Amino acid sequence: MSTEDQDDALFRALGHRVRRRMLDLLKAQPMTTGALCKALPELDRCTVMQHLAVLEAAGLVLAERRGRERWNHLDALPIHGLHERWIGPYAAYAASLLARLKRQAEGTGQPSDSSA
Repeated sequence: MSTEDQDDALFRALGHRVRRRMLDLLKAQPMTTGALCKALPELDRCTVMQHLAVLEAAGLVLAERRGRERWNHLDALPIHGLHERWIGPYAAYAASLLARLKRQAEGTGQPSDSSA
């Protein structure tokens, strides 16, 4: 799978509120599929399994079989990669703009356009 395909799968997985809620639950601790179903009583087991499949395809959930139980674990590495590629650089850029604006407002920086 190409990097672009992986990114698409990741954004698709994160694009649904139920899947984000599932990740929040798994962030606290690994859970069985049955425990996830109990934590999401508005969903039937089949729907929970479908959402888990999307999360697995995106690499966000790792499933481990223990006897008859399926334990679901959060894999935060794809989210870290997302942060490194998208959030971190944009946050740094926004912070530098805010710092420049602050300097200008305090009169310690050069105005961006003195003819206005």
